[in-house]
Amino acid sequence: MGSKGSAGGPSSAEIGVHTRAARRRRGLSLKTAAGLAGISESYLSMLERGQRSFTRRGLLEDLAFALDCAVPDLTGQPYPPGDRVGAAALATLPGISVALHDVTLDDVPDVAVVRPLPELVVWAARANRHCAHSRYADAGRHLGELLTGLHIHAVTGPGGRRRVALAALAEACVVACSVARSLGNADLAVTAATRGQQAAALLEEPALVGFTAMSAAGALSRLGARRRAERVAGEALGLVSAVADPGVADPVAAEAAGMLHLTSAQLAAKAGRAAESAGHLARAAELAGRIGERNTLEYAFGPANVRAWALSAAVEAGGGVEAAERTEAVPGYADALTSADRRGALHFDLARGFAQADGARDLQALRHLDTADKIAPLRIRHDPVARALVDELARRAKRRVWELDSLRNRFGVR
Repeated sequence: MGSKGSAGGPSSAEIGVHTRAARRRRGLSLKTAAGLAGISESYLSMLERGQRSFTRRGLLEDLAFALDCAVPDLTGQPYPPGDRVGAAALATLPGISVALHDVTLDDVPDVAVVRPLPELVVWAARANRHCAHSRYADAGRHLGELLTGLHIHAVTGPGGRRRVALAALAEACVVACSVARSLGNADLAVTAATRGQQAAALLEEPALVGFTAMSAAGALSRLGARRRAERVAGEALGLVSAVADPGVADPVAAEAAGMLHLTSAQLAAKAGRAAESAGHLARAAELAGRIGERNTLEYAFGPANVRAWALSAAVEAGGGVEAAERTEAVPGYADALTSADRRGALHFDLARGFAQADGARDLQALRHLDTADKIAPLRIRHDPVARALVDELARRAKRRVWELDSLRNRFGVR
């Protein structure tokens, strides 16, 4: 197990220090901040002192809301690279940022030569496949050039070519959002996702509107803007549900609706609305059961992904142990997840779920976290929740375990 994709970054204790500093800057007492975040005063005190770890995304979002800041203000993202692989991935972000700020769907540069549209369409799809397998350096390489070229075709091309360019631009923006979000640049992820939504809206294709809204909701949630994330997901779900027929030959709208149900389930779980979360999961499961495993735009909607998202929602709601057991009880539970990104996320959530047993299932948690890191190292090591989980497992370990030592080394956690 080498150090491929490792990254440095703060430990849970350092996130606690950032939390305390943000609270004090706003002149909030422990009691007031804890009340705003929906947790106990003693729990917040332990988080600030590094005696508890931030292993739920919802907790980070709740604290960011309570302290009137963004989640990255607490986590210190984006993290510096630990090696050449991480450095190459992070090096793609400035070009993406420049492109999205320099060109819009109303204003593009006057460029004499731009790559042919068919070439750019293939490039966008290839970048999306790289992203689905957590190959962020490959996905983001020269992505700024791709985004600029597609903007030019979308603005200056004739009707039919314009539509092709807008669809490819929406896909390229999904890629840019995913790369930026996974590497910890939440602001850029939101910018990219919003541009993708704009391209989809101009096309007036409900399914594409749904997919881009799903990416936007995820990016907004990672930033800590949960209210806006819920609104974006809800509005798109209302639009897509009207045409989401799983019985048609190409049920792409049903796929988009299913992904939005999964996003909405996760958001509701983070907010403590269990019944609402369960309702969205049930609807997603119904759609997945009728259309089977699909993979439009690499979103991988189907029964396997519904199980994976149900596990993630359960972890956020505090029921991770039972959900992890149910997931593992399904024969070949990860086989249908064909992308490294989704398989890595599943094993990570299994690790988080078993870790909720307060030490009784830490060996299983460690095994799944190690597996997740092997499958998708860049995704996992740039995740503050994964780093917090390494901290938690290390703090509870009663004896040295070489797998844990290896993980701490790979994550740069001491």
